[in-house]
Amino acid sequence: MLLTNKLLKGLATADELQQVMRSLPLNVTTEMDLTLWTLAQKFARDNEIRQLLLHESSARLAQRYHEGTLPHLVQSELQTFLHQYGQRGIAEIDAGLPRWSEKPEPIFDILANFLGHTQPEQAPDIQFKRGTREAEEKIRTLIRRARHKSWLRGKAVAFALHRMRLLLGLRELPKFTIVSLLAFARAQLWPIGRELAAIHHLETPEDIFFLTLPEVHEALAGKDFREQVRERRATYAFELRRKHVPRVLLSDGTEPEARSIPPDAQGTITLHGIAASPGHLTGTARVILDPTNARLEQGEILVAPSTDPGWTPLFLTAGALVMEMGGPMSHGAVVAREYGIPAVVGVPGATETIATGQTITVDGFTGTVSITPES
Repeated sequence: MLLTNKLLKGLATADELQQVMRSLPLNVTTEMDLTLWTLAQKFARDNEIRQLLLHESSARLAQRYHEGTLPHLVQSELQTFLHQYGQRGIAEIDAGLPRWSEKPEPIFDILANFLGHTQPEQAPDIQFKRGTREAEEKIRTLIRRARHKSWLRGKAVAFALHRMRLLLGLRELPKFTIVSLLAFARAQLWPIGRELAAIHHLETPEDIFFLTLPEVHEALAGKDFREQVRERRATYAFELRRKHVPRVLLSDGTEPEARSIPPDAQGTITLHGIAASPGHLTGTARVILDPTNARLEQGEILVAPSTDPGWTPLFLTAGALVMEMGGPMSHGAVVAREYGIPAVVGVPGATETIATGQTITVDGFTGTVSITPES
């Protein structure tokens, strides 16, 4: 990136460089999202399957998947998908949380969300191909500009831009590998947790993820950790209520209450954050605190505390993104730029100030989010 920026200094705007980074190849998370979209389109061709996925609860569908009683097409396609991506999940960097292979409910929610898509021209696979064409055309334009300066600069810019697209697409691979290792570790620890619960050294098998490895050895040697785990679970539950990393903590571990933001003379409330992906969109807000069971209509603006790869299928139908946490290189910001949707991140109190159904305007150029009065 630094080399590319230096070579294109005075030749390309920041927005043009962002365009080059759209629809990156070899991104394992994007490939996963588009695979899910392809599955949804395949299932949509069978009306019986379509109705099942739209109207049956995700919990019941997950149960039928584990029982092996879903329609053959759905059962076989999901087995293939989960064999490749089943180690992923919501907050997947936490080995204590279930993987999609264990609890595939979010996958069924995503499929139902995709099946409700009614704008073919805005289909994610079409947009991805469009983004690829636009990125490649922009690369050709920037190479031509560089060649006007010198033949050598043109060659260097061509090399740098093509290499940048290739390497940026691979940036998700290290985390994907780490998550795969965590899923393997979880699978190894689970039967030990089950054994410790059976002999009443833990209350439930998943309590093992509240122990350190030395403590696991102590538990196997006979020590009862149930009381310590209860205390740790209480602390964990308390911390889960935080939607962002607090800038200031009081002595009791709580945060000072934030001041409410007054509206301007026209009644508009403007929130300020960090411009993370260029663009400007006015639309309907959808506040989502947990992607499990979440539904996002095509073009709605996703308002969330933060995101990780478990959220990214929602990006395929989102019109814009607002996040309470994060900066320009946070996961949500990077994916928003890749998908070409406006994004503002690091917006304090966004999920509390904005309500689902309100009309808001996301300005990815200035880093502001405006709430329309009486929307």
